[in-house]
Amino acid sequence: MTAANGFVRVCALSELEDDTPKRVEVGDTPVSIVRTEGEVFAINDICSHANVSLSEGEVEDCQIECWLHGSSFDLRTGKPSGLPATRPVPVYPVKIEGDDVLVSVTQES
Repeated sequence: MTAANGFVRVCALSELEDDTPKRVEVGDTPVSIVRTEGEVFAINDICSHANVSLSEGEVEDCQIECWLHGSSFDLRTGKPSGLPATRPVPVYPVKIEGDDVLVSVTQES
């Protein structure tokens, strides 16, 4: 269900474990939802370097690491913090309404 503002419910907040990415699909867009440091982030789930799922990687210090080659991406900005990735991945706005986590993939931030 898409709200008028483009936000879609992707999961319950209670389903998220700290520092454990959860892969969801928003339409045709794969998204990794991450709860860390008291916040919830949504980042495109595909590594910009190797086309693999970021939700299979580790989360530490507000970064998600690609399991294949070790590039890390800032969950706030999508920018890579080290090689081999050089291109950022999209990040998406998140809203929390009660126990619902909502994401808008139409409003990249």
